[in-house]
Amino acid sequence: MHDGFADGVGKGQENEGQDDNGGVRPGQVFDFDEVIDRRGTDCAKWDLIEPLYGVDPADGLSMWVADMDFRAPPSVQQALAEALERGIYGYHGPATAYKDAAIDWLQQRHGWAVDPEWITVAHGLVSGLGLCIQAFSEKGDGVIVFSPVYHAFERVISANDRRLVESELQEVEGRYVMDLEALGAALDGSERIVILCSPHNPGGRVWTAAELRDLAAFCARHDLILICDEVHHDLVYPGHQHVVTPLAAPDHRNRMVICAAASKTFNLAGGMTGSVIIENEGLRSRYRKAQAGAGLSPVHMGMLMTTAAYRGGADWLEALLVYLDGNRRFFDDAIAQIPGLRSMALQATYLAWVDVSALGLEQAEIERRMSKEARIAANYGPTFGKGGEGWLRFNLATPRSRVEEAVRRLERTFAA
Repeated sequence: MHDGFADGVGKGQENEGQDDNGGVRPGQVFDFDEVIDRRGTDCAKWDLIEPLYGVDPADGLSMWVADMDFRAPPSVQQALAEALERGIYGYHGPATAYKDAAIDWLQQRHGWAVDPEWITVAHGLVSGLGLCIQAFSEKGDGVIVFSPVYHAFERVISANDRRLVESELQEVEGRYVMDLEALGAALDGSERIVILCSPHNPGGRVWTAAELRDLAAFCARHDLILICDEVHHDLVYPGHQHVVTPLAAPDHRNRMVICAAASKTFNLAGGMTGSVIIENEGLRSRYRKAQAGAGLSPVHMGMLMTTAAYRGGADWLEALLVYLDGNRRFFDDAIAQIPGLRSMALQATYLAWVDVSALGLEQAEIERRMSKEARIAANYGPTFGKGGEGWLRFNLATPRSRVEEAVRRLERTFAA
């Protein structure tokens, strides 16, 4: 019933790897099928499923936290091995190598020419987002998000005593769209910031250039700063093209903040490193003042890993995208055969968004069946805000064998 796909999709991808100088070595196999046991390694994704979900890690499947169960590219492993050999873990320098690598990556992969002065290295993008909220708004101000959306947005907005303003996305022909007309009618003038998840998490939507232009123009009309979390921008599937927001709406780029990182692209989330890119000098100064006030500085090892990934990880990423695309298609095909379940077609990310509302089950029963019967830890839709009710989010960045097992468990749990 769940046939595999073309040769090379379901197995480790043969591609070019890195030689001792960070160059190319033909014939390298990136084995994404390898099952790596992460239990007992202080790993949030696997070691927290019992206290948070009631799922025993001994036989449970962890498909919630958005990191991958794959080893990082060889170039990253090599850079860390060299650092380990030196054995000195001191303060970082001016981050020149990191910025140069990020600039080259953004130019080559996304066609965006970034000045190094625009980049501030963040202690992780969620931290950077929190500093943006502090820098560009005051307590009580409204911060707009398009829900359902990444739950950390709500967390940092609330923790900074700002008012969460949810503009619920509308599903049109199986994909999410923004309803800017309804949002505009609901504004009361206290809003200062819009946060856009681009590509969208959890819906996997790649916004078009026209949609981004409309949103940027909306922000200009209402004097709103547009913060774009583009952390998934490299994980885009065939037939879709991510557009960096300033390129889509250059006339409004002076009110934009772009948050980018290698953390999702290359599985480096633990490096706690990202780039907050601000062209407007006034906004950039305000952000850096907030960062200095918090006493934050970049993580040296995170910059080292990111630099190595950007410089030597392109072939690994191409192989990864083929593998993830296979996981996505396999999972969607299987979900479509379970009555009452459907997946939103992913255009980007490795996070499947599954609608279970047609089952007619209460949220508590959905959660009970997932934890006790399927024994799968997946994200529950309501945590993503308005519009998340009746949905589940599954992380597909795991070996195919685990995706296959998850499908079997979902069939047993919900097919009846």
